[in-house]
Amino acid sequence: MFEKLTIFQTASAMAGHAAQSQALIAQNVANADTPGFVGKRMPPFAALYSPTESAGSQRATREGHLHGSTAAGQMSPVDMPGGDSPNDNTISLENELLKAAEAKSHHERALAIYKSALDVLRVASRTK
Repeated sequence: MFEKLTIFQTASAMAGHAAQSQALIAQNVANADTPGFVGKRMPPFAALYSPTESAGSQRATREGHLHGSTAAGQMSPVDMPGGDSPNDNTISLENELLKAAEAKSHHERALAIYKSALDVLRVASRTK
């Protein structure tokens, strides 16, 4: 019964998005000195989650999926715009540190939402 609650699915998707963002940031930092490296960034979660879609609609995350649109909800990273760095890559360590802190904040928010929803369910189950 509780497996289909949208708040848990959304919180899980938010946490997964933050984890993917953090992994890409780590990869970008590791390649900060690689000449010609093009960094990757996850699109914002709000851009991936479309509240106009019905809760049961399917989304394709790649072309091989059946019965879904790939226009919204893609969880694939996008290339970062080019910079004027001496080694011709797109990584700025300062920006990556800020993005890492932002991803950590998003992950903590997702966990707080999940915990709050669990607390509400616990209180509701006791009042029966």
